[in-house]
Amino acid sequence: MAALLLAIFALGSKKSRFAVLAIALLMGSAMMSLRQQSLESSAIKRYLGTSVHLRAQIVTDPSMTNTAKYSFLARALTIETQDHFYKLRIPIRILTSDESVTSLLPGQIISGEFRVVSSKEGRVAALALIESTIVIETPPSKWASLLGKIRLGLRQISGDGDSGALIPGMVLGDTSKQNAQFKVAMKRSGLMHLVAVSGANFAIISSFVLWGAQFLIPRMRWRLGATALFLIAFIALVRPSPSVLRAAAMAAVMLLAQSSKRPSDSLPALGFAIAAVVMADPWQARDAGFALSVLATAGLLLFAPILIARLSSKVPSLVAHALAVPMAAMLFCSPVLVALSGYLSPMSIVANVLAAPAVVPITILGFMAALIAPVFPLVATLIVAIIRIPASFIASIAHWAAGFPVISLQSGRVGFIIVAILIALIWGLKKFRKVLIASILALIIALALFGRFPGGDWDVVQCDVGQGDSLVINLGSQSAVVIDVGPDAALVDACLKSLGVEKISLLILTHFHADHIDGLAGLLKNRSVHQTWISNNNDPQMQSERVKLLLQSSELRTVRSGMSTKVGNLLIKVLWPDSNVQLFDSLPGDGSTINNSSIAILVSSPDFTLFAGGDIEPPVQAQLIGDISRVDIYKVSHHGSAYQDLRFMEVLDPAAALISVGAGNSYGHPAPKTIAALNKLGALVYRTDRDGAIAITARSHQLSVRSSKAGFKFFRLG
Repeated sequence: MAALLLAIFALGSKKSRFAVLAIALLMGSAMMSLRQQSLESSAIKRYLGTSVHLRAQIVTDPSMTNTAKYSFLARALTIETQDHFYKLRIPIRILTSDESVTSLLPGQIISGEFRVVSSKEGRVAALALIESTIVIETPPSKWASLLGKIRLGLRQISGDGDSGALIPGMVLGDTSKQNAQFKVAMKRSGLMHLVAVSGANFAIISSFVLWGAQFLIPRMRWRLGATALFLIAFIALVRPSPSVLRAAAMAAVMLLAQSSKRPSDSLPALGFAIAAVVMADPWQARDAGFALSVLATAGLLLFAPILIARLSSKVPSLVAHALAVPMAAMLFCSPVLVALSGYLSPMSIVANVLAAPAVVPITILGFMAALIAPVFPLVATLIVAIIRIPASFIASIAHWAAGFPVISLQSGRVGFIIVAILIALIWGLKKFRKVLIASILALIIALALFGRFPGGDWDVVQCDVGQGDSLVINLGSQSAVVIDVGPDAALVDACLKSLGVEKISLLILTHFHADHIDGLAGLLKNRSVHQTWISNNNDPQMQSERVKLLLQSSELRTVRSGMSTKVGNLLIKVLWPDSNVQLFDSLPGDGSTINNSSIAILVSSPDFTLFAGGDIEPPVQAQLIGDISRVDIYKVSHHGSAYQDLRFMEVLDPAAALISVGAGNSYGHPAPKTIAALNKLGALVYRTDRDGAIAITARSHQLSVRSSKAGFKFFRLG
């Protein structure tokens, strides 16, 4: 309370306008500590690794993850075991493969048997895995149902294709219709921020309503009231989630700035909004979306007026406003956007400039169409038909810009620092601004053209496919052996394109879990597959049937231990599975018989040896010890999970260990003890979440390794 009073006092003092920013940080830290302590002391922590009967209230809409599971935030209300019953109110994340959860809406209460495991996500006390049929205890409220119908209505009338998928994303932040290829294109082109509800969305809506209200309402006070009502409707439409509420707080700052006509005095208001958000939800301070909302709002306050003044002398005022708002927001957000993507895209600036005129009409008209769709569906459909034209334009820009090379960075932090320094220089050195901009663009384009990964010869590449697996072995003449295809069609396609692979002589799908096979459509895009190896365990049935359907033109072989083949200069031996499917006890976490049915192979060539075993776990690893020996390259099993046989790794004694893993995954992969064990053996460990794609060149068992983010090499004699 004292900190809040200090913040209010700071708002009234011009000399102390920046003090509120520091106060916001202090309040956020204090609130974060208190919330973290409440999570750690929660009763749910006592049941980690066990199954309990859980009753919970849904907080966010269920959405599909990269591993083909559905995830949503909930509030745990009760925990019941045979001996105890607890009432609580603690945030958790629920994960399930049950598609029926997509019909659930925020506010509904569900119950069932859940397995509770620890989570690395700071804002939740635990991760709850659904083990039985969910019992829906309460129907959705009329208000939630109405909002759901409006969102569904816009989704339905927006049509097919990338333009139809873009409209709900730009208007409501609903990306459910966007396919993997389009998401990658939006990310690589630097346009991904357009489909996240942020302060910029609210600023566009509020600016439009405030501008239009002047023709109907003469007094500014009443115009502000009308604008506030529209913003409340917009909040309801996109759901009052924490991300939306923080964006609304930023929009309130914009309204204050426009009402006072003194933009410089709105900085304390921005600080106050930051303080209010972090007090209500301290984990927002660690959320990239929060940073983007704050920076977008700062850009609109500080830079948009300058752009409008410059552009108004060359184009009509309305056009100047339409261009200035998204351009200012993009410029200030660019350090964080680069940090999130892990690369610099030379064409992102051009893409954003070209897309800027289309952002405002799509946002405003799309909002109007969503509101009137339940009452006047034909009018809403007509409006959407109009904005599909600029939406198609943005989609085309995204695909065009995504085709250009990008500069991969060692880490997001490096990218953030580089871009922040460049913006500061351009902002501060006004006399040299044009020269700096021209020099920076020339340097970025040159680096992108000549620093492309993998930059020459390569023998083995661990593709960066997120939380999944895909390994490529070069056979020359644009042909390769591919082991697994990851969860994302666009990512595996992009990896194979960068490697110039057009023919797959042998495709090995180690097992049928989604994170190893769901990217198959991307591999098959304009490529032929001569032969495919699959495991003798066809579970999960739905996924194995889909794989077989897609690979009808390929020779399909179910392999077992003892089989071998020669492909180019590679000798590939199958070490596992046995001829019959074996049952294994499930390990804690996500261990399963399916994992232990993975195909395990030993690859030998004149220049290197490699072992890859899908997701095999200690029971199988122990059985293989007598069949393996030292290798140059070890594709670490099961994404480096904690469940490894140490003796197995000691026998392999790899020079390089490759771990394919998604950044910030909820499984805790890779486990610190697995990394430590590999380091103890002297292996140099590379992981895709930090290093990006990893390319290895081998000459007589001497390895040269390069990663797409770090771009460095090391050498080690075999």
